[in-house]
Amino acid sequence: MPEHQAAAPNGTPADEIGTFLSRRREQIAQRWADEPLFRTVYTVAREEAVEAGRSVADALAQVARTGRVEDSDSPGFGAVREQLARMTAARSRSGRTTAQVCGEVDALRIHAVDLLVADLPDATAEHLRDCTTALTVLMGTLRLVVMETALTEARARSDRQQLEMLEVATPVIRLWDGIVAVPLIGTLDSARSQVVMETLLEAVVDQQARFAILDITGVPTVDSLVAQHLMKTVAAVRLMGAECVVSGIRPAIAQTIVHLGLDLGTVVTRAGLADALSYALNGLGADIVHTTPGGAGPR
Repeated sequence: MPEHQAAAPNGTPADEIGTFLSRRREQIAQRWADEPLFRTVYTVAREEAVEAGRSVADALAQVARTGRVEDSDSPGFGAVREQLARMTAARSRSGRTTAQVCGEVDALRIHAVDLLVADLPDATAEHLRDCTTALTVLMGTLRLVVMETALTEARARSDRQQLEMLEVATPVIRLWDGIVAVPLIGTLDSARSQVVMETLLEAVVDQQARFAILDITGVPTVDSLVAQHLMKTVAAVRLMGAECVVSGIRPAIAQTIVHLGLDLGTVVTRAGLADALSYALNGLGADIVHTTPGGAGPR
């Protein structure tokens, strides 16, 4: 049988599409390699784009053979989801929207359909229509997978950026040998409270600190959940062998803590950051003096 002719119809149109994708895998991959979705992502060597096209064609063939051409959760897509994620992420970084990336996926369908029509020169109009419909549905499902992958990547990127912003907004300052502090400003929610605990504990270990100061002067309000996080942070610092001092508890926050029935009797508190630093320095055995117009004297 000549190479350009397909085998006689055997099974469903989806089965035949699976066979077609495997048989024409190389030609499909070569054409896809020149499309923006592949060409602008795999820029080192064209063969990388071709190999990526082969992988996607193989995945589509596997999905087609299961008959689940409309199922974006088909196991066949599992092998290329990570690859698709890298491709969509790269296109997003270049300024392409999700809709534009999906348009680039649709361009792949045109090449596949053209090759399918050339592969079935003797097929009846009805059979050709059934096969092209199955292939079109399959490529539409691939587009859906790409869209889902792009949205998942966008959410993950947003989460990473939010975490980075929280870390930037929660700096740990080395005030003295053995003393670190976290000056908190703005709303303190559960997510940020968790970042505070993690960054402070890391600083205690890295700096071998004996005192850790949590200054909440710039925190407008504290609810019960955040207060509990602060208590857990104090306890965790103690477990690391350091002492935690909470400073800057304003009257409104103090009233809230009392109304919530939280016991801070075991927590060292100071009115402000300067008082907390003085307490920590005394704990380290440092002599603190202040200068007055009449001369220096012990504080």
